[in-house]
Amino acid sequence: MSDTQRFAMPLLDAAQAQKHVTVNEALARIDALAAGQALTVGETVPPASPADGDMHVVGTGASGLWAGQDKALAIFANGGWLFVPPWTGARVWDVGGGGALVFNGSDWIGTGDPASPSGAATVGEIVEVDHVVGSGPTSTAAGAIPDKAIVFGVTGRVTEAITGASGWKLGTPDGIDRYGSGLGVPLNSFVHGVSGTPLAYYGGTDLLLTAEGADFSGGRVLLAIHLTRLVPPAAV
Repeated sequence: MSDTQRFAMPLLDAAQAQKHVTVNEALARIDALAAGQALTVGETVPPASPADGDMHVVGTGASGLWAGQDKALAIFANGGWLFVPPWTGARVWDVGGGGALVFNGSDWIGTGDPASPSGAATVGEIVEVDHVVGSGPTSTAAGAIPDKAIVFGVTGRVTEAITGASGWKLGTPDGIDRYGSGLGVPLNSFVHGVSGTPLAYYGGTDLLLTAEGADFSGGRVLLAIHLTRLVPPAAV
């Protein structure tokens, strides 16, 4: 009998007896892996009273029933432990730590978005806006910055050469060059605007492109707003 490549699920042999045993084991693995909930991360001995379907990320130097399974996903099913070796890009939710983990090929690492048991979270995001530059002295990407975003900076790339103007500024209505001035107009010119300090925006806020030298007559820019959002606890 052989196993599948990623989830190590047992495959049926031709004319195999007791097929239901193999199928049930595969279903137990699928159920736990699809849910993606790791009750503990880094423990080296199995819990005393596991429940069917429980999954754990085994720590380094594991012993007892987990011996030799360092960093594997341990699933309790039908009274015993099943082990799935992690693959690069595997993801789980660390129930105890309140955050997501990814396997990078050698170790499990946090993805940087912690959450509390109540559901409160700090979420990093990049919001992209594909903006067509209109004709005139300014061009507005309406509401590009989300409500209550804490913005670290705005980057961008000219994806169609900007015409008319010889350069441009990027900012907001109350700070027209906040994220850059003297910016290039040819294809692949870029913006790398860093906030002096993280800036909170209360209400959706426009990004404003201001022409330099002459009015805009066309072009296209991909803008990326690098931000953090605060998520309140879940309703009760």
